[in-house]
Amino acid sequence: MRIFFTPISFLMLAACGVAHSGATPISVVQGSGASSPLEGQSVTVSAIVSGDFQDNDSDNTRNLGGFFAQQETPDADANTSEGVFVFDGNNPSVDVAVGDRVEVTGVIVEYFGETQINATSVRVTGTGIIQPTDVILPTSGIATDSDGGPIADLEAYEGMLVRFPQKLTVSSLRFLESYGEVSLAAGGRPFQFTNAHTPDAIAYAAHVESLAARSIFLDDGLRSSNPSGIRYLNAGDGADYSIRAGDSITGATGNLRYSRGSGGGGPAGWRLEPVGDPRFDADNPRPGAPALAGSIRIASFNVLNFFSTADNGQPTCGPRGAAPCRGADSAAELSRQVAKTVTAIALMDADIVGLMEVENNATESIATIVDALNAYVGSNNYAYVNTGSIHTDAIKTGFIYDASSVRTAGPFALLDASVDPRFRDNLNRPTLAQSFEVIATGARITILINHLKSKSSACDASGDPNTADGQSNCNRTRTDAAAAIADWIDTDPTGSGDPDFLVIGDMNAYLMEDPMVVFRDAGLVNLLDSKPNAYSYLFDAQLGALDHALATPALVGQVRDVIEWHINADEPQLLDYNLESGRDPNLFDPTIPYRASDHDPIIIGLDLST
Repeated sequence: MRIFFTPISFLMLAACGVAHSGATPISVVQGSGASSPLEGQSVTVSAIVSGDFQDNDSDNTRNLGGFFAQQETPDADANTSEGVFVFDGNNPSVDVAVGDRVEVTGVIVEYFGETQINATSVRVTGTGIIQPTDVILPTSGIATDSDGGPIADLEAYEGMLVRFPQKLTVSSLRFLESYGEVSLAAGGRPFQFTNAHTPDAIAYAAHVESLAARSIFLDDGLRSSNPSGIRYLNAGDGADYSIRAGDSITGATGNLRYSRGSGGGGPAGWRLEPVGDPRFDADNPRPGAPALAGSIRIASFNVLNFFSTADNGQPTCGPRGAAPCRGADSAAELSRQVAKTVTAIALMDADIVGLMEVENNATESIATIVDALNAYVGSNNYAYVNTGSIHTDAIKTGFIYDASSVRTAGPFALLDASVDPRFRDNLNRPTLAQSFEVIATGARITILINHLKSKSSACDASGDPNTADGQSNCNRTRTDAAAAIADWIDTDPTGSGDPDFLVIGDMNAYLMEDPMVVFRDAGLVNLLDSKPNAYSYLFDAQLGALDHALATPALVGQVRDVIEWHINADEPQLLDYNLESGRDPNLFDPTIPYRASDHDPIIIGLDLST
């Protein structure tokens, strides 16, 4: 179609930020859909630089290989964006700055879902000012990402300078190290659906979409993964600030783009590329040493693949010596893992600690912890229950205890498929039971430590599919195991003669899921039920209680306190013992317990009666 330019029509184009009659408004480049209607065509645009992310310029903290340009005046269509990313490569011929008016010629491309101009020429023609557009989460609509999952519908702001004036909470730090990103959510910290709701497929789907509508990524503005400096790790006002999930940011401002993480990895979604230096508020400060009532402390602690055998890539672990090893990859990493684990256990000051994810060897793994713990506290008080290897899995559960305050009372017992066929020990780790006696009073308690089948891998081959109701994989396997555990308690498996039983461990089930209902229906009291917003684990930017402490009715009245010691789930994993991906070894501090594992310990305080 031919266009005849009158003085009025030329002024209208100028109001859209077009410097001459041959320029195309960016809103036309973007169009009202997910991709540009001009894809593959060469265009010329005239706009203001709203974000400078060029490579090889004076700012090495932002290098996305280009810059964001935005027309000064929005058009009348709220569905079209006025901003676009201009890709100009590793060695741009023109160094632009925020506020420059530029004339850009190039080809429109869709780069993994983001509309870009692949520049063939860039010319600075003047200056101008772009004010950020306020965007409020949650969005009213939902879109689909490159992997088919729901994301907030922010297409109308792609490439634009935007500001989120509201308070956004850090929901996950999973990819802080690898991709420099912080997950943010409006409306407070998200929780797993089944942590507070009865499993339901329709309601769960609505939950997933609701979470997507209020979530974005704050990116570090780099396209290189695993950078030497972690941009947001210490981005707070306190001298000792270290970012934690649950902290917040208000007024986050930057250019909005759709992409994956640095180098094309990581999750796809909307990323805010900051034009300033964001600062976080410490809404979720680190907890100190646990303080709780009770003369006896019992703790449950998943130690995240504590293997005394370094993983050299060969399948040499497990009782048969044929399972893949996990955990530390070298003697140096193992030394760091031991130090951090022992620091956490010592600060718990527990009389009995039930451990999960210890290497399933005869005694080496648990003895390594106990020996280091005794050296740390300067005594030989700590001991372990010598179970030897337990079945065939690469990991097992175990007990360590302070022999100056408690002693074992009788032999340990194991619940497996030979005891109850409902307990599938090829999927769940066998439940380990041990009775203990308080030396000072003679009071007894039997503790069952558990590690039920995880949600991460499917159980379809066992007739236990994911029903998409929020409970994920293998729910029936865990539910049957819970029923077997509850019935096993009634048999007094260790012959304690005492009705005081405490069931602890990683159940891999959130508070309202079927296994926990089975326990409640059997008369066990979940000690976390009285705690609002209980959690011990952070997955997929959502909190939930996977680790539990359940008491028989006879024991409940002797419980004085229970806490989830939040030293792990909220911390970025880059603070753990690992040394991979060129990580700065000085980030590690063995004298503090934070990120000793991925699960938070549960600590119970009791005054046991005889």
